[in-house]
Amino acid sequence: MRILIIDDEELARAELGMLLAREADVEIVGECSNAVEGIAAIHRLQPDAVFLDIQMPRISGLEMLGMIDPERMPRIVFLTAYEEYALRAFDANAFDYLLKPVQEGRIAKTLDRLRRPAAGAPPLPAEAAQALRHIPCTGLNRIRLMKIDEVEAIVSRTSGVYVLGTDGEEHFTELTLRTLEERTPLMRCHRQYMVNADRIRDIAFGEGGLASIVTVGGRTIPVSRRFLGVLKERLGIG
Repeated sequence: MRILIIDDEELARAELGMLLAREADVEIVGECSNAVEGIAAIHRLQPDAVFLDIQMPRISGLEMLGMIDPERMPRIVFLTAYEEYALRAFDANAFDYLLKPVQEGRIAKTLDRLRRPAAGAPPLPAEAAQALRHIPCTGLNRIRLMKIDEVEAIVSRTSGVYVLGTDGEEHFTELTLRTLEERTPLMRCHRQYMVNADRIRDIAFGEGGLASIVTVGGRTIPVSRRFLGVLKERLGIG
């Protein structure tokens, strides 16, 4: 069983890792100290289960769930120091939760449950299912949380997904186009592109059902035949 630990407290990660390492069938595939690292690790490592701290700075564990591609969603075991908060936050929707400090007997019960065949992913907690207020982007030794109104467009390249900002810069994000399409008001206009409707300046219609968007910032964004009709409908143009 491949397990990933995500907790901003180094000591908590070490203590939990020590308990998990005692199990012969458990492999700890990674440890992360924040949600952005955690999203990247889930997509890259594809763990069977994630032990996830709820109370993390910048992006909470609950908010992080709404940023993970549903097709790559592992089983989530929440970690929290506050039982009442945990129960209010996700009620019966979590696979399981553990109170800190984690007790050996309690974690054994969680692992027994994880060893059983998955019965389908539980619904996301309400907080995780809400629209994203920010898009987490990573740079050199920093994390930037970009507001939706700071985004002109999104592009997916072979090197990853990039947020094209109103600042004229490009910012790398671990979020997938599918997640951004489902969790933000950004509009899909191409297999590789999304656009912020509030940042559209012009739409040029070409032959064969193709078009291109010029943003307020002067960027040219392609529109494919597949998405042109939906785009026109959402913008209320004929």
